[in-house]
Amino acid sequence: MEKEEILYLGFNQNAGCFTCGTNNGFKIFNTYPYKDTFSREFDGGIGIVEMLFRCNILAIVGGGSHPKYPTNKVMLWDDHQQKCIGELSFKDHVKAVRLRKDKVIVVLETRIYIYNFGDLKLIDAIETIDNPKGLCSVSYSADKTYLACLGKGKGWIRVNIYDDIDMEDSHSIEAHNSSVSCVTLNFDGTLLATASDKGTIIRLFNPANGEALKELRRGSDKAEIYSITIDVDSKWLGCTSDKGTVHIFSLSKLDIKHLKKDDEDEEETKEDDGKVQPKNKKNMFRFMKKFSKYFDSEWSFAKFRVTDSRTICAFTKDHNLVVISADGTYYLAELDTKKGDDCKKIEEKNFV
Repeated sequence: MEKEEILYLGFNQNAGCFTCGTNNGFKIFNTYPYKDTFSREFDGGIGIVEMLFRCNILAIVGGGSHPKYPTNKVMLWDDHQQKCIGELSFKDHVKAVRLRKDKVIVVLETRIYIYNFGDLKLIDAIETIDNPKGLCSVSYSADKTYLACLGKGKGWIRVNIYDDIDMEDSHSIEAHNSSVSCVTLNFDGTLLATASDKGTIIRLFNPANGEALKELRRGSDKAEIYSITIDVDSKWLGCTSDKGTVHIFSLSKLDIKHLKKDDEDEEETKEDDGKVQPKNKKNMFRFMKKFSKYFDSEWSFAKFRVTDSRTICAFTKDHNLVVISADGTYYLAELDTKKGDDCKKIEEKNFV
């Protein structure tokens, strides 16, 4: 029997589930508590498995050395009927798929297509710079659709805002001097996080107008950022990289609802109930920030070490950390929301 090989890992829109595409099908898991929910075996590989929350409709794309479906097609799979109920075909390989309740977003190497979910009619097409990673992020709240993707120039991000099916606004953000390696919107589309191929800085923007809000520092040495995640409540941001350390940053000092910057020199902030809010670590040489932005960026609030492997992460509803890795390992870690520092590992399982 052929050894099972992981071809794809991803969380659903609210991180309640995660998916795994393999060389002979796909698997769905409950994120927390961890549970092997179900799997489907095929006579070929699945390179992308995108859920739509917890409903029975998934978007799948073939992958691996013997793909089940052509890699230039998105198959809409109804798991109740266990068959494909629709497909979208393209001239190039599909790099990523994003699903909303009203839209299907398909990412190719240099173009992104947005379709109406109900009838699969094309709404919009976006040209991008070369995008081999299939970078693209969308908001999932029921209001407007915010879509963030690569622009046409190196280091630029394009943000499109759709009201129902019509595009309401589009603008570009010069996020980095070097190539962008990661793009993430929060659930509501009120916060945008980006990283470059240097992997040292994560920048936060207001996607509605491109305003720069804050810089978070992963480290000072170059790294490949694998993923950036923002929890559903926009209180925490997590970042995984090839350094094997998951960095967690507090977003408590960002007024996400109104997107106003707090006084960063304030030592601590308090909510109406009097609770002290967690704050990220400051650079000890912050008084030198007028000479370099390096000294003004915020360092992580907490960390969690995993074995060296490609990883993605997410937060549970009670703000614990979940990390899944390409070697087939699931981690659950406890985040101390008051003290930060090193997260305590609660659970570790092999899911493949």
